[in-house]
Amino acid sequence: MPSEADIRTWTAICGAPGQAADLIATARNIEGMYIEWLRLERSGLKRAQESVRPLFQRTRRFRMYQSWVVPGLLQTPAYTRAVLNTIVSLRSAPDDVDDAVAVRIERQKVLHSGDHRFAILVEEWVLRTVIGTPDVLIGQLGHLSTVSALPSVSLGVIPLGSPRGSGWPVESFTMYDDAQVNVELVSAHLTITQPAEIAEYSRTFSELAGIAVHGAEARSLITSAINALG
Repeated sequence: MPSEADIRTWTAICGAPGQAADLIATARNIEGMYIEWLRLERSGLKRAQESVRPLFQRTRRFRMYQSWVVPGLLQTPAYTRAVLNTIVSLRSAPDDVDDAVAVRIERQKVLHSGDHRFAILVEEWVLRTVIGTPDVLIGQLGHLSTVSALPSVSLGVIPLGSPRGSGWPVESFTMYDDAQVNVELVSAHLTITQPAEIAEYSRTFSELAGIAVHGAEARSLITSAINALG
């Protein structure tokens, strides 16, 4: 593996010193950039949940976009259990769901402590996708409405039928300050640390935020989803 000095020297020789930062970031993290879910979860879901705890503790500004499910930080225990049970079934992961649920719920304390700030975007169809049972989703949506009023949380919902412009639905991702992006693929977990790529996700998040509704309008969509469940 080349050293940082080697990379800076090589890019200077090639007449591309501006690419040094991205190449250094890649070299630092190349082994852990792409990890298949089967590998990440083979030691249990609890361990996978615990692995991100230091990252959550040191991050001050979180930006999250979810096109699949309610973000983990905003999940109820019942909803989390339904999500993780599905993962166990689909990926044949070790069944330590109860322990993993406890870790994820404990991690939610970050919402109420320190100077952490959370900008969270979800597609409206996430609010209408039944995970577990309708009662589980109703409880989750009620919790989501409550948490959205926290001073540390900005929740945006992208309404169904919104003109998308350049804010297309994309893969679910979380930004940790401007240092790292974690991306959820169907088969793997992707970690991005290259500044240029992080900037692309920052731009994408801003475009998606621009077509989302917030505050009372977002809570109205949550209420509508609850009412649709009867």
